[in-house]
Amino acid sequence: MSGRQTERRADARVHRPTARWLTLYARSRQVPASLAAVLIATAATWSLTRGAGSGDPRTQVLLLTSVVAAATVGLSGQDRALDRTAAIRWAPRRTAHVLLIGVLAGALLLALLAAGDEPVRAGTLIRNSAGSAGLAAIGAVLWGGRYAWILPLGWCAVALFVPPTDGAAAQVATWLLQPSGTATASWTAVALAAGGGPLYALAGPRR
Repeated sequence: MSGRQTERRADARVHRPTARWLTLYARSRQVPASLAAVLIATAATWSLTRGAGSGDPRTQVLLLTSVVAAATVGLSGQDRALDRTAAIRWAPRRTAHVLLIGVLAGALLLALLAAGDEPVRAGTLIRNSAGSAGLAAIGAVLWGGRYAWILPLGWCAVALFVPPTDGAAAQVATWLLQPSGTATASWTAVALAAGGGPLYALAGPRR
């Protein structure tokens, strides 16, 4: 057996378990169903809000929050016993899962805005995506993946109906709608992302 064949077999042994765990994790976290829900939520919300104009920040926030809420389906597994007994490192996988939700939501909103020739504010997009993903993670810890959507959608509803004022409390409540560079909104998003992600990674979803 040549040295090259030996190296190929060694590489296959290394990569096969990784691919297998990714597949098992995706199935246990209902990733296909979660992606389907994301696409349906995106299409439905876009069609309902299209008349308002995608440049309206309320429309953008509703679109982003709908995607995040739909993606929370996979934040808890179907087999609770497997989650409790499986001898794997859950924390990195959970962290990556939350990050992917934020990236997916931001990417979809960016694509929709670009398709509609709307201006894209990178700071606001990153802030809202990260903070909303953190809210979803906190919701999963509190109520499990099945009801993790309550927190991001609930905060979105509050932001849409709270009268805009210059007070700090109002800026925290409406951080999703605040202009880019608003310090209170930025720190609120950072707190939610930095708190929700690690909390979910360490504690996991409620069982």
